[in-house]
Amino acid sequence: MSYTKEDILRISKEENVRFVRLQFTDLLGAIKNVEIPVSQLTKALDNKMMFDGSSIEGYVRIEESDMYLYPDLDSWLIFPWVAENRVARLICDVYLPDGNPFPGDPRGILKRNLKEAEEMGFTSFNVGPEPEFFLFKTDEKGNPTNELNDQGGYFDLAPTDLGENCRRDIVITLEEMGFEIEASHHEVAPGQHEIDFKYADALKAADQIQTFKLVVKTIARQHGLHATFMPKPLFGMNGSGMHCNQSLFQGKVNAFVDESDELGLSKTARHFMAGTLKHARAFAAITNPTVNSYKRLVPGYEAPCYVAWSASNRSPMIRIPASRGLSTRVEVRNPDPAANPYLALAVLLKAGLDGIKRELSLPAPIDRNIYIMSEEERVEEGIPSLPADLKEALNELIRSEVICDALGDHALAHFYELKEIEWDMYRTQVHQWERDQYITLY
Repeated sequence: MSYTKEDILRISKEENVRFVRLQFTDLLGAIKNVEIPVSQLTKALDNKMMFDGSSIEGYVRIEESDMYLYPDLDSWLIFPWVAENRVARLICDVYLPDGNPFPGDPRGILKRNLKEAEEMGFTSFNVGPEPEFFLFKTDEKGNPTNELNDQGGYFDLAPTDLGENCRRDIVITLEEMGFEIEASHHEVAPGQHEIDFKYADALKAADQIQTFKLVVKTIARQHGLHATFMPKPLFGMNGSGMHCNQSLFQGKVNAFVDESDELGLSKTARHFMAGTLKHARAFAAITNPTVNSYKRLVPGYEAPCYVAWSASNRSPMIRIPASRGLSTRVEVRNPDPAANPYLALAVLLKAGLDGIKRELSLPAPIDRNIYIMSEEERVEEGIPSLPADLKEALNELIRSEVICDALGDHALAHFYELKEIEWDMYRTQVHQWERDQYITLY
């Protein structure tokens, strides 16, 4: 829905809203907010609400900390789980005191890349995300345990699927908040779930991913459970992905459609996919941003680890779903839900646009199961692997002019520094596996 300043002030009074969260996202994808009493709402709507950016991950130094929150009025939403003294939220863009957008604001970075697409004649970049999550039981203090909520499998139902009631309450809450839910189901691994919501333009889709995560965690907590979007919480089980279904539109026309093509794909779609494949190893640091992400991207657990595409095979990184016409889309399967959605969609778009600009040639599809191919066969077919770990991904990122440009100098420098620290902490830690293997052997 579209809202004016007057609409928001009127609704807040009618609905007894007492507090408003001015929400934004840090560089690592964590949701942050400044909560204000409703008496300060007019000030916030006039873009006069200031906050200290020096304590936010990836933002600025203490000597340049003053920043302003500019609310997106169309993001106005009242949280349905508070009956009295209600709480609403507005998603904000971050601005500098001089009135310019803050170059490290992830939402602003996505907006900048969307503007590039618009300048190329594409009026919208539509994205249908599929974030997966696990439900774990909590202890008497409410802290997460390692015990899953159920032992169900793909498409199971109660009583095997003990997360069904929680998942159903999540869907009801999301619908109350304006989401159009298309499906929800138990995923492959025990305790794993997926809820699919309708595609939207990329900015709204990223906003929805952040809202979705907040709702899932909030409702799970009400059921005495802990929801996690950690990519690979348990060894020997499937990890959680966030497949991204993408299409570019020119007005009401899907630019990926060509009915005369054998697969129904336009040259634009093929160039877009070629760009995605070419830059996949570089943007992996953004779409798969944690040490844990790369424990999901291994053979045997349905997660893609090879840079290839197919219209009939789920083992490559890119799949073309069967729907055609307006629903023709490219499904990129390597992103995971730990990714900052604004940065992830920005680099996915930038990679595809580079393929269109340079008219990159799309390699032949790989319609065989890549998991059972030998290394020699993969080399012969020209199938690279995604990075094996975060360090390799960071090395690829820093070498890519296109993906670095998508992020901008500020975000790139801070993201790279934060992830180098993360890798170094992981690299120097002594893990339980090492003690189990070596402490009696040597």
